Amino acid sequence: MLSVIIPAHNEQDNAPACASAVSRLLDSYNIDYELIFVDDGSEDRTWLRLTQLARSDERIKAISLSRNFGKESAIFAGLENASGDACVVMDCDLQHPPETLIEMYKIWKNSDGVDIVEAKKRSRGKEKTIYRFFANLFYKIMNKVSGLDMSDASDFKLLDRRAVDALLRMPERLTFFRAMSSWVGFNTETVYFDVAERRSGKSDFGAEASVKYAISSITSFTSAPMQIVTVLGAITFLIAMIFGANTLYNKLSGNSAEGFPTVILLQLITSSIIMMSLGLIGYYLAKIYEEIKQRPRYVISEKLNFDEKDNGKER
Repeated sequence: MLSVIIPAHNEQDNAPACASAVSRLLDSYNIDYELIFVDDGSEDRTWLRLTQLARSDERIKAISLSRNFGKESAIFAGLENASGDACVVMDCDLQHPPETLIEMYKIWKNSDGVDIVEAKKRSRGKEKTIYRFFANLFYKIMNKVSGLDMSDASDFKLLDRRAVDALLRMPERLTFFRAMSSWVGFNTETVYFDVAERRSGKSDFGAEASVKYAISSITSFTSAPMQIVTVLGAITFLIAMIFGANTLYNKLSGNSAEGFPTVILLQLITSSIIMMSLGLIGYYLAKIYEEIKQRPRYVISEKLNFDEKDNGKER
């Protein structure tokens, strides 16, 4: 069976269309499936729409989180409650084409030993140039610091059950699904898709949200930014040595100047570096604090079309 996990936040218009498109396509290929919608604390009528869908088809399951925990938590809520032999994660706004889902399923089903089928973006659709620039910059940074190839990566992936189980055994609370699903390894195949137009509504990922997501993703997956502190310290030490040697030379040669501007400049440089370093260290300490509290990734308020014995987990 194939489990299709669809996080949804304020998707009251997109959820019925997504369920209809995916169900119709899977039925046409005689694929046994379950659709798991995860309502991530929507403020519109998304849960009402999902309730109606679940009542009309028992293969459509719905999970309501008690508040907005973020897309990463919604993805893991779906994975932890899925019972399929393979799981696909896709967006509710149909920017991930359902036809590509079939292509991914066929590769997994017909290829021996393929555990992950990753869908990468062939084109990014109608994005602003500045957004595309920073998206490419983000992936270049992630490629560099993580050692993983995440160029044009997305959350649109198919994972075999053993890959899902390996992913769920990872205990961290601050998650980055795109990187974690690559980190677990296993045999991986790649397909490409063109990002479709969002069917309805507006994306939650504006400029501010995208920046926060990028910073959180990088710091939650790698400690490489901490090395910036060491590099800045080395650069500052080198500058100090140069200025120190110059000052000593001028003193010994009798050409010593007051050097007040130089002192001010050095103070500004070192103070800025120290404050930046403390801020970076503080950010990582905050991440550690969040992890050691061991709070669940999400809290479920309601579930529809799940067996009573299958209560899921709040992790």
